[in-house]
Amino acid sequence: MGAPDVTVVIAVYNTMPYLTECLDSVLGQTIGIDRLEVVAVDDGSTDDSPAELDRYAERYPGTVTVIHQANSGGPAAPSNRALEVATGRYVFFLGADDRLGSEALQRLVRTADELEADIVLGKLVGVGGRGVFQAVYARDRDDITLVDSPLPWALSNTKLFRRSMVEEHRLRYPEDLKVASDQPFTIRAVVAARRIAVRGEGYDFYYAVLRSDASNITYSTSPYGFLQSTVVVMDTAAQVISDPEALMQVHRRHFTWELGKLLGKRFLDVDRAERQQVQDGVRKLAEQYLTDSIRDGLDVQRRIPLSVAQYGSLEDLVAVVEHFARDGLAPLVVDGERCYAALPGFRDPARDFPDSWFDASAVIGKRARTATPIGVAWGRAADGRPALVVDLLSAVPELDRISVPPARLTAGAVEAALTSTVAEGERVGWMDPGTRIRAEFRVADLVAGETGRRSRRVRFAYSVLGKQRVHDLRGLDLAAAGRIRHRHGLRFFAVRADQDRDGRLVVVTEPIPWRRLAGGLARRLGVRRPRPQEGPRPQKGKTPA
Repeated sequence: MGAPDVTVVIAVYNTMPYLTECLDSVLGQTIGIDRLEVVAVDDGSTDDSPAELDRYAERYPGTVTVIHQANSGGPAAPSNRALEVATGRYVFFLGADDRLGSEALQRLVRTADELEADIVLGKLVGVGGRGVFQAVYARDRDDITLVDSPLPWALSNTKLFRRSMVEEHRLRYPEDLKVASDQPFTIRAVVAARRIAVRGEGYDFYYAVLRSDASNITYSTSPYGFLQSTVVVMDTAAQVISDPEALMQVHRRHFTWELGKLLGKRFLDVDRAERQQVQDGVRKLAEQYLTDSIRDGLDVQRRIPLSVAQYGSLEDLVAVVEHFARDGLAPLVVDGERCYAALPGFRDPARDFPDSWFDASAVIGKRARTATPIGVAWGRAADGRPALVVDLLSAVPELDRISVPPARLTAGAVEAALTSTVAEGERVGWMDPGTRIRAEFRVADLVAGETGRRSRRVRFAYSVLGKQRVHDLRGLDLAAAGRIRHRHGLRFFAVRADQDRDGRLVVVTEPIPWRRLAGGLARRLGVRRPRPQEGPRPQKGKTPA
């Protein structure tokens, strides 16, 4: 028999019970086991993983090869060991706690053969709350590069690689790295590849699982250990990527993710000595690779701590990280058409940090594009009177303070009274979840002066950094905002929240005629309407007098 089409490499260390589902997902592939080879390397597991691997090897002889070795401390050595015995035309690396879609390998191999691609990416999705960067999978593409696609943000090894390319360039994992050892391998492969394709539309190829015990080696590596691995990754990129634009994109990714995240809450969990080691390492990388172009392109929540780490003291850096962990980007300072995060060191004459580090205009402008309705229900205004209460969430921190003119929620010409609080929820990128808006439309204001039926569209308007934004509200559950009756002076009105034909929130007011009121009152009281009086029936053949 000829060589199998694809060898699936699985580095295994204490991954039960996830390992069983992982193996089943591979051996149940529609490509068929006759076109498939599995090489699983047990890296000194102490749970039931070795026995489970042996069970599958016995069940699938000739398809599943198991290698047992002493623990090496990371996935690099077992991956290299598997490459030495792999025989497939292609090789695919699969995490032992992850799984594949049933058609994944068949689709990937077909794409590689049709396009003569050396690398094919299939869409990854997260399971159990695991985050996976999705931009690179936005659409199918037959040829992508580090410059014309989000490939720099997808440097894991979870791809199909042509094995002849791997062997021609002798691509292997650096075994001295405990984490991120797949990135130098992938970076070298991307540079060597003649063509890289991506398939992301209509099918989920790879399911990346968040383990409930968070025992992945990435989580257990110390900040300084993680920094040391990042140094190797960034140095590798600088050595092998000759295109300046491609290198800038890859380094921008590392300053954003690896180093940006390193200066987060985990930085505060280590002692002063390790904090100093981390800052020194980040400073050295910044001096080597953090160009003005990369710095200016970083989101503010990454730019500030990286810049302070490069030019400030350890005390400055700790103050910034502590502030982020506690308050996010607040407080914000609006200066003309720019918005700044007034973190420690901002406009401090003793520090002389440039304002550009703290410029949050881009991220605030981006977050200002959305306003999410939360709910609408009948309640009471601050003065105790009946009101229609609309709850909104803006992603902009301190919107109530930085919107000029102030934010408004209106139903036609009627304006609601607004109150604002910091929204509850998990921070996004070290920013607080935004601003919670409570808007109260007093029913008396909605019906004042009305003589007929009226439907008013509800709109949310605010201005951030000189740009006016107006949102219609859609997608609300209106069960708690049904029809109520309200008396205004001598007249009664029916008031309700509804949706127009385009699904936008409207407030409908309608006068209730006195006749309908009287009829409804009579029905509630059980009073029957009197019939018209009738005289005696006329006798047959006679007319009444």
